[in-house]
Amino acid sequence: MAHSYTPGLTVTDHTVVHRRRMLPLPGTLLVQVGDRVRSDQVVAQAALPGKVFPINLANQLSVAPSEINDYLIKKAGDAVAIDEILAENKPLIKWFKTEIRSPVAGTIESVSSVTGQVLLREPPRLLQLLAYLDGTIIETIPQQDVVVETTCSLVQGIFGIGGETSGEIVMVVKAPDEPLTPGHLTPAMKGKVVIGGSFLSADAMTQAKAVGVAGLVVGGIHDEDLRALLGYDLGVAITGTEQVGFTLILTEGFGTIPMAAKTFKLLSAHAGRKASISGATQIRAGVIRPEIIIPQGDGQARRAAQPQREGIRRGDPVRIIRDPMFGRIGEVSALPPELMKIPTESEVRVLEVTLSDGSTVVVPRTNIEVIEGAWAT
Repeated sequence: MAHSYTPGLTVTDHTVVHRRRMLPLPGTLLVQVGDRVRSDQVVAQAALPGKVFPINLANQLSVAPSEINDYLIKKAGDAVAIDEILAENKPLIKWFKTEIRSPVAGTIESVSSVTGQVLLREPPRLLQLLAYLDGTIIETIPQQDVVVETTCSLVQGIFGIGGETSGEIVMVVKAPDEPLTPGHLTPAMKGKVVIGGSFLSADAMTQAKAVGVAGLVVGGIHDEDLRALLGYDLGVAITGTEQVGFTLILTEGFGTIPMAAKTFKLLSAHAGRKASISGATQIRAGVIRPEIIIPQGDGQARRAAQPQREGIRRGDPVRIIRDPMFGRIGEVSALPPELMKIPTESEVRVLEVTLSDGSTVVVPRTNIEVIEGAWAT
């Protein structure tokens, strides 16, 4: 029989992950297969071309384009400093002298006697690619990318913003339903990955930015607070490039939603450990989820990989992903084989979910997601 369910977030205490680190243009690899790397270690680098600045010398000197070579002080390929003279005329009366100076430091890339323009290019900018994870290099492609492997604990979130970072995990709440408040955030948390509970207020985000935390992980926030933090509405493409001062990961969704007990327990068990986190999120094709990766190091014995799951089973932990019970977490208690008519008058496959308060609800199978990996913890 076909299985109908939504694959959910991975929350597991033990897995092996691979992360490809790719340069945007050909460059130089600084590691090789077998090397151990740290999250903040540069594994590859490339020189990004500098910006181009056009200057119309012919217009500024009031000469024909074909004549500009007669007025140049610098030639194509020469280095120039900011405010250095590029070209000048030589009038009989010195008060009529015109000097064209460089607005930037760089090199003269080209001189055109057709348009009368000179193109200046700033010096190249060095792009350094970090490993992101503490792990081992298992694959390289010359001048392009490397693959880092690590044995770790992995928690995926629902939504995130901000780029990749790392830091020590700090638990600031005692229960998954406790909100994270500004009072929880102190200067001692600078550069740390702070774990909250059910909610993060706008004031707490402002305090987190002031303190300089590396990341915040909470159950939920209000969408208007996120809009205020960013200054604009996020679309449905990809996030991860926002510059808000820290990386934010929501494990449950929008609103005041307690963090899943298993997620909170896993993160609590690794308090004081280093974690690599990324807020990159994409909800279109090619789903990308925000993640918290806690490397286990060489001293941890590698256990056998969990077999791939096929469908839902009784006892599976699930999260309801549609109103009116959005965000509620429970376990599958029954899988009725027959179709059931729901309020929309559609006949669909359903399941019974026993919630944390002991109550049982009937939910369409497409309205839940499995919390993957939780059974292995």
